[in-house]
Amino acid sequence: MVDFPQFLEALTSNPFLALVMVLILGSIFVNGSTDAANAIAEPVGTRSIGIRPAIVMSVVCNFVGLVGMSLVSTAVADTMSGMVDFGGDNRAALIALAAATVGIVAWGVGAWAFGIPTSESHALIAGLTGAAIAVHGDLGGVNMDEWVKVIYGLVFSTVLGFAAGWLISRVITIVCRNAERHATNEFFGRMQVLGAAGVALMHGAQDGQKFMSTACMAIALAQGIGVSEMNGFPLWIQVICAVAMAIGTAVGGKKIIKTVGTSMVRLEKYQGFAASASATASLLVSTLSGLPVSTTHAKTAAIMGAGAAKDVRSVNWGIARDMVLTWVCTFPGCGLIGFLLAKLFLFVF
Repeated sequence: MVDFPQFLEALTSNPFLALVMVLILGSIFVNGSTDAANAIAEPVGTRSIGIRPAIVMSVVCNFVGLVGMSLVSTAVADTMSGMVDFGGDNRAALIALAAATVGIVAWGVGAWAFGIPTSESHALIAGLTGAAIAVHGDLGGVNMDEWVKVIYGLVFSTVLGFAAGWLISRVITIVCRNAERHATNEFFGRMQVLGAAGVALMHGAQDGQKFMSTACMAIALAQGIGVSEMNGFPLWIQVICAVAMAIGTAVGGKKIIKTVGTSMVRLEKYQGFAASASATASLLVSTLSGLPVSTTHAKTAAIMGAGAAKDVRSVNWGIARDMVLTWVCTFPGCGLIGFLLAKLFLFVF
């Protein structure tokens, strides 16, 4: 396993590794600004918690989620490590990896500027895939046995998130139909904050592991070894990734919170809890199964399901449509960007 002093030595002796690590940490920062903020959006929308304390909660939970889940399971990180192969030329592989991360950062910054909660997870997967294809010249660098898990996760998290959000909302409505409204609002306001904390924990576990795996891939390539020879994911890289994500959430989370928490659908407190509970369950199952899913997908689908349970017209389907279009464009868009930038970087460097 590469220890922290060895990593620092590699950074000073390999400027290209330093560049790649800056780009990866930039990707994690953007992820914190978009995906992590989305995880805590709806309790802000229902005024169960203010934006500032919500962001602080997200920062803490993302950190704990990544480090804690990595002690239990690194299934998502393992899937990411085996998804693409950049070939035997480690220098070319590192250059291609740098190109992919440039594309991911550019895509994420554009989405953040427009307040659209795009999936940084899918951007990462698409960018790495495009870069691997550029190195090989064909699909030889893509491990379809691992890549197909992305499709499974996409369908699973979207369908389960919407269905569970709808079902839990309906059950709560039936169970609490004779309850005093003020009391139920107070109770579900507290539960909604707790549920959002659960989603933030699972975001750290899911997205944190994806980027942690990419960082370890860069370190292994710079050392001239395979990712498997790293013998696991060291604690220090987990901490670095978690801190970068936390800073991103603190700096840029407010814009995405507004879009998801208040613009897409106006939720009542019990609906917000239903959305968080269903998203947390979906993400937990996916993480333990090694499915690299989008926390944005899972949470947004759950929010729409919870909103539709009361009234389909309460959902702003126009904003939902824009999000879906963004997600649909992410795979080909980031894949193409990763491919073209990898070709350019390999030519220049």
